[in-house]
Formats: sequence, structure tokens, C-alpha cells
Amino acid sequence: MIAYIRGNVLEKLEISVVIDTGGVGYEVFIPSNSHVFLKAKGDEVVLYTAQIFKEDDVSLYGFEDRTALRLFRLLITVSGVGAKAAMGIISSLSTEEAVRAIAFSDVAMLTRAQGIGKKSAERIVLELKDKVTDAFAGLSVGTGTLPGSGGAAARPGVPGSGASDIVTEAVSVLMSLGITRSEAAQAVMNVTGEYDTVEDCVRLALKGM
Repeated sequence: MIAYIRGNVLEKLEISVVIDTGGVGYEVFIPSNSHVFLKAKGDEVVLYTAQIFKEDDVSLYGFEDRTALRLFRLLITVSGVGAKAAMGIISSLSTEEAVRAIAFSDVAMLTRAQGIGKKSAERIVLELKDKVTDAFAGLSVGTGTLPGSGGAAARPGVPGSGASDIVTEAVSVLMSLGITRSEAAQAVMNVTGEYDTVEDCVRLALKGM
């Protein structure tokens, strides 16, 4: 496993860079907002990397700090969110913005990222909301305090909560009916009709099941 790469910029491509490390060139995919794209040819850079193995491909994804790498690793654990979608989020939002959006259920913020629709954003919130507090303890997220780190969690009426509060509460209701968390989350994610209340969301989820 390649943990980091230190070398000189050999070539800048559309979504990646080639880093020369003593005569060996590594292509590394980086966020579109990375400062590495501003580097001149020959400049030295250090990238913390995640190595992704697929059946027909091995790719390196690089980040300028370990916090962004940690966010990337967390995002790709979400069902339906691959490396490309995770890079879209990190390219569109700062690490602090992305963590705040997940922690406070700001679906609208997450959908600013290329390739992330409402359903994907809601799934990210559902699967990661409880994890970001531990993963990013101590990270400043602006005016918000991460739920569980001494402040109050997002709630209806607080900017950034919105529709995802309905989703979160609907999952809780389904779990109270004896449905497992994973089954409840999947049922809510499969809802195709419009809903404005928890009751409507639960009804549509049960109908889909």
C-alpha cells in the first residue's frame, strides 16, 4: 500500500498529475481544487494517497493533507459512492464544509458536488452522520459544533437540517417497528414519491417494502 508520494511534478493532466519519484512516474488523481495544479513543472510536492484496486485497474488518489484523505476514505464506504463521486465532493467543498454538511444533515450543500444527487446526499448523511464526530474530532467546522462533541445536533428549523431530518426520523420510526437500521435506511432511500412529513416518508417506505 502506497501511503504517500514525495516527488516532483512531471506533468499536469485534466484530473491528475504525474509525479516523478527518482525516475519512476506515478499518475495520481487529485481534487480539481488542489493547489498542486498551481505548481510549476519540477516543483516538489507531497501527496497522501489512497490506492484503489479494481478488477481491471489500480489507481492512486492523492491529497495535500491527511484530513482530506480521511474524508475520502470515509466517503467511499457509503453504498453507491465510489472514488469519482467522493472526489467530486472534495473538489467542490472544503473538508470542513463537507464534514459540517454531513454532521448537520445539510443535503443541499452536498448536492453542490458534481455527480451527487439528493438521494446520494441523503445516503451519505444517513451512513456517516454518526461517524464524522469520531473521525474528525477537534476539526473546526465554522460556527457549528459536531453532534456528540459537546454541542447540539441539527434539528428541524435549524439551517442545514431540511429534508434529511425527515429521512433520519423516518429511519428511527421504522427501526422502532422492528426493522433493522440497514433495511430501514435502504427502504427510505428507495422512496420515489414526494413527501413533506415523517409520516408520509414512513408510509411510502413501508409501501415500497
